[in-house]
Amino acid sequence: MPSLKSHVVSFILRHSRKQAFSSPENLQRWIAYARKTEDYHPPALLKARLDIAETSVDGFPVYEIAPKPGEHRRILYLHGGAFVFQITSYHWVLIAEMAERLGFGITVPIYPIAPEHNFHDMFGMVGDVYRRMLQETDAKDIIFMGDSAGGNMAVVLTMMAAQEGLPSPARHVLISPGLDMSLSNPEVFEAERNDPWLGIPGGLEAIRLYSAGIDRSDWHISPLYGDLSVLPKTLLLTGSRDLLSPDNLIFAERARAAGVEVDVVYEEGMFHVWPLIDMPEARRARDSIVDFLTAEIVPQRAHASRRTTYAARPAPAAE
Repeated sequence: MPSLKSHVVSFILRHSRKQAFSSPENLQRWIAYARKTEDYHPPALLKARLDIAETSVDGFPVYEIAPKPGEHRRILYLHGGAFVFQITSYHWVLIAEMAERLGFGITVPIYPIAPEHNFHDMFGMVGDVYRRMLQETDAKDIIFMGDSAGGNMAVVLTMMAAQEGLPSPARHVLISPGLDMSLSNPEVFEAERNDPWLGIPGGLEAIRLYSAGIDRSDWHISPLYGDLSVLPKTLLLTGSRDLLSPDNLIFAERARAAGVEVDVVYEEGMFHVWPLIDMPEARRARDSIVDFLTAEIVPQRAHASRRTTYAARPAPAAE
């Protein structure tokens, strides 16, 4: 049964954040307000607890949380925010907990967001971040973790790296990822009614702002339609009150059919990116992430007879 706190948070979201996604105009207003108030820097309390260095890639900040002595594994954390909102203190708290509990190094790019930037800028920057990580760390010691839009980016980045001939990371952790922007699944319309946070009209506007004219059914925007066989072992966390959940479950089925090992945490009554919120269900979810990432990493067996390759066309050049 969902906790009392989760009901309170859900109520607050429905009467606040849900408004941002109720129409294109509302999303634009929320973006304009956010630009006046957003602060991407790690909170001072976290900087006091962790060894955090700031570097730069392609002119954008990248924060590096140092690993514990002797630890080689690193997480590339890609934050959510519908591609239009900046990293928040909720993301930083999760990142700090992962750093302290796992001891891994964590790389956090403050990547370019829309509408000031677009798909090409975002993936140009995070692609360069990954290439830099590969110069310092074996792919077998790298994990991609992302929530919401960041979960989308983790999957797309892995697919783009494979096209480029770069190795895939060892594991994915995807928290309420957006994996199909095409709206081809009718279940998402029913799911929207039960979602206290996300809405389709504002979501479509966010996609329009960042997609650089790429079709919403293209795998660069909707990785559900890409070559899932290149993905690593994956932990997928999704909740029953998230409009993205129906597509998340389809993704898990198709990825498994393509030979990818996928563990799913499906939390009844939970809304979008609930593991970021301080409540009992989030603590369970974070425990699941830690257990998944501390389990022995074993190379995946090939499942040639079960592999399915979906058509993947290159993204059009920026205009």
